[in-house]
Amino acid sequence: MDNSFLAYLERLEMMAFFSGYPLVYYAMVLFKGNKKENENAFTRAFSLLPFAYALLGTLFLGLMLKNLYPDYSIEHIRLKMQQPLLIIWGLSSILFWIPILNAKPIFSLIHSLVFFFFLAKDIIFHLIGYTDDEHIVRNDMKIYSVSIILTLFVLVFVSLLSFFAYRYARRLRS
Repeated sequence: MDNSFLAYLERLEMMAFFSGYPLVYYAMVLFKGNKKENENAFTRAFSLLPFAYALLGTLFLGLMLKNLYPDYSIEHIRLKMQQPLLIIWGLSSILFWIPILNAKPIFSLIHSLVFFFFLAKDIIFHLIGYTDDEHIVRNDMKIYSVSIILTLFVLVFVSLLSFFAYRYARRLRS
């Protein structure tokens, strides 16, 4: 197989995990509103966005480990990785589990814009006629919609987990 095709598939995998995050982030910003005293479900979900992004990174790590199974040697890892810097960037989203990084959700947005850039680049190249292959844009849009759905499911999961943890902690205090 051609390495450029494998690199393209690897990029699509990363886009499936991370490219939908900016849209979900901006939807949360839109729904939560500007008022500081207005505490609603969207405000709480917005504060949980970095945790959802960290969980997406953890799921991406799980996919990487599954793809590398059963040989986790350095040579095999080097052979399987077509874009190591991009993979390291994607895996660095796991760092958003650290409290100092998840304190500001804007950091997770900035981190995810790297993957959104690939989608935007493919669309712009198609629009200006740099490439005539419409299948690339079609694939990107399918992956982007999957990424949005995955990000929403992960955010709902993290929100529910946070809600139940809060209720459990409140029950222990009383």
